[in-house]
Amino acid sequence: MKKKGTPDDPKGLIAEAYKIDGIGIGECRSIFLDWALSLPRNAEAREHVEALLARHGQEGHPMTEVLREGLSRSGPPRRRGGASGRRH
Repeated sequence: MKKKGTPDDPKGLIAEAYKIDGIGIGECRSIFLDWALSLPRNAEAREHVEALLARHGQEGHPMTEVLREGLSRSGPPRRRGGASGRRH
C-alpha cells in the first residue's frame, strides 16, 4: 500500500526526516532537495515551506534549520555562471 503525504509534502519526505533519530544537516539538505525537485513546476515553494515549518518545525532539529534556510533563500531563480561568473 502506497503511503500518502500531504499537499505540502506529497511523498512524506519532510515528515519522515523528523522521525529519523540522529539525522544530520547533510541528510536533511539532501531530503529537502528531493522534496523541492518533486514540487509541481508552478508551485510556490515558499508557501509549502511555511506550512511545513508550522506543522513540523521542532526547535533544534536539523530539518527545521534547512527549512528556514530554504525560506530565507526562496525567490525568483537567479542566473549563475556565464561571462560574469568567469570574470571573478
